[in-house]
Amino acid sequence: MNTVRISSKSFFVGGIVAGAIAVAVSLIFRLFFGGLFIPELASLTLFSLTPGEVESQAVQTLGPLAKYSSFIGATLANIIVYGLIGILVGRLYDRFPWKNYLGKAVLSSIISYVILLILTSILLTLTEASAGPVSLTDVVVYLVPPNVAFGFLFPGLYQKISLHRPMVSNVDHKMRAAAADAATDTSGDIKPSLEQKDLRINRRMFLRSAAATVVALPILYFGTNRLLFTAQQQAAQPVVPVLPATQTSSAPAGFQNPVLSPLLQYEITPTELFYRIDISPIVPTINAQTWKLSVKGLVDNPIELTYEELKAMPSVEQFSTLSCVSNKVGGDLISNAIWKGIPLKNLLNQAQIRQGAKYIVFRCYDGYDVGIPLEKGLEDGTILAYEMNRAVLTPAHGFPVRAIVPNIYGMMNAKWITEIEIIDYVYEGFWQRKGWSNIATINTLSSIVVPGNAPIRTRFRGFLPANSNLAGSGNVTNSSSPSSSSPPGRTATVGGIAFAGTRGISKVQVSIDNGVTWKEATIKEPLSSYSWVMWAAEVNLPDVQEKEYKLTVRATDKAGKVQTSEVRQPFPDGSTGYHMINIRA
Repeated sequence: MNTVRISSKSFFVGGIVAGAIAVAVSLIFRLFFGGLFIPELASLTLFSLTPGEVESQAVQTLGPLAKYSSFIGATLANIIVYGLIGILVGRLYDRFPWKNYLGKAVLSSIISYVILLILTSILLTLTEASAGPVSLTDVVVYLVPPNVAFGFLFPGLYQKISLHRPMVSNVDHKMRAAAADAATDTSGDIKPSLEQKDLRINRRMFLRSAAATVVALPILYFGTNRLLFTAQQQAAQPVVPVLPATQTSSAPAGFQNPVLSPLLQYEITPTELFYRIDISPIVPTINAQTWKLSVKGLVDNPIELTYEELKAMPSVEQFSTLSCVSNKVGGDLISNAIWKGIPLKNLLNQAQIRQGAKYIVFRCYDGYDVGIPLEKGLEDGTILAYEMNRAVLTPAHGFPVRAIVPNIYGMMNAKWITEIEIIDYVYEGFWQRKGWSNIATINTLSSIVVPGNAPIRTRFRGFLPANSNLAGSGNVTNSSSPSSSSPPGRTATVGGIAFAGTRGISKVQVSIDNGVTWKEATIKEPLSSYSWVMWAAEVNLPDVQEKEYKLTVRATDKAGKVQTSEVRQPFPDGSTGYHMINIRA
């Protein structure tokens, strides 16, 4: 019988094909049973090891795509690992006595399982986060199905193919030469040559590999899409908040221009437009029936609450704005919502905090952790929220419970909380261990929403894309008085948001000459002391055709401190600087 030697390249390709099936099987178990999925763990490990400054740049440049790309990259890397395992397994077939298909399948399964178990253990050791609690049993059990699938598929790609070439003597060479001379028999029929048999073998491998790929790719595509986006799509169901009566009346003074109507209409950010930045691209799914919140540490009365028990406690409702520490000047990582929950201080009082306590630590289902000073937790505005915009929290925004802590950046407002611990020292959480601020007080900011095309516009549905001249359709109008002796002038309608945490905003000013002169804008009364404010102004433009202006905004908090003009990147304390855009009128 003619034999062929399978090359390392062929074993690698076979490993890739079988690996794609293995990853697809693992993905199915992750979707339906919440099992361990190595690419998910690998992407979390990558972000756990990424320095905060690098992560900040990635978020600014790519936004959520930074984490999605790491997840996709980890999936491809997982498949490539199986390709390398294919080379190893293929070379070991000759060294083991199990020569039949079943023996090779068992050998392939065992080897791939052991290697993936080692890699998974390393990842779990390195990462500080997870898609949920992961036990040793989870690791051992959920690695079985994909690796059994790999083990039984991989040798099947080469069935009826000898995986080795026996030692060939000179006599063998002569016999093969004679066989080649006799390739044509007496009847004139051409006998298949060794090359022709190789071609048939390669065709058989190709067809089997193609069939396996056709099965794997749709599962990987649709399964990954469901894993990444299903929970977020639940948040995409429009939830229109019920505004107080004072907010549903006619537009306040200074906001009558229709171009500003989205500012008022979306002063409360719809849930589906609310920003989201998490350590994982995959939203945790938590069963409220089994979820419990524990309060422990330096307390005389440790507490464990179910979801229903938490909701049965006296609650409050408040408007609060959240801003991400990674938000750049004019960025869209800021949103405002109505939150309902229990005051954290009530729960802490029930737990009876001991003398000497300094920090409150939130620990979360996805492995995230962060600490806030005890005094922040005892403030009136700090709540454990279970509703957002008068609907149950969506998974993407922290279901079943998240923290709302006014005046500090969003990274301190933990989601998916499972544990609260009271400690007697300053605690550095997940992002703080990477260099981000542990004080995280919100810097005063102001942004121009209209005119222009700044990213912040995405939080106000209804704004059309700006024109190429950045002025925005209808934002620049002619205004003149028939009796005026001065040359006809023009005005530009401008508006936006400002925020200074609980310090509040006392004044917003705009300039069209790069800050040489300033005009005070009209400020709408904020929804609460924890909420951003809307501002608007009519800016007079000199009567010069095709003139480009530098539109600049700055805010002053209620303590009289003017927003700094110093340009600073988000890392580590949040961005600063004036928001500026060019307009042409």
